[in-house]
Amino acid sequence: MIQGMTDRCDCGAAAGPLGRCADYYYAILAEEQADPGMYRWHNPVVCCYLLQHPAEGHQNHFDVQFRWLQLLLDQGVEAVVRVAAYQVSRNRHGSRRGYDMTPLEKYAPLPPGEPATGFAASFSALPVVGGSFVFDGVEAYGRRVEAVAAATVERLSART
Repeated sequence: MIQGMTDRCDCGAAAGPLGRCADYYYAILAEEQADPGMYRWHNPVVCCYLLQHPAEGHQNHFDVQFRWLQLLLDQGVEAVVRVAAYQVSRNRHGSRRGYDMTPLEKYAPLPPGEPATGFAASFSALPVVGGSFVFDGVEAYGRRVEAVAAATVERLSART
């Protein structure tokens, strides 16, 4: 960890060997660029990170990010990839149709409340071996991302 850096992240998590959650997040984003299997988890990684660290996100997007995580937990990463591809296709060729909330309508909206801390799983607790988050395979990595997603949904669902 960098000298003088606090040992706590804004989400309340303790810093890990790589530093704070932001250090983990950016390392994940860099690694997933070279690994298509890992990249399948990009959407949930971004949603989890921004919901756990709302000062780095935009309030207008938090509700849909919360719903994306519920889709992941309900139907799995393949559904997330499929819905994301659908959303991208709507925006191709200069289309102005905008974002379609239909695939996410059945999921609960983000409850109002102050930013949360005390998530049961966070980025700074993700294991890294030899500089890689997928050291034991993409499936194991995916289970860890799902655990962070579940902790995010659980904690934010409980805020009032």
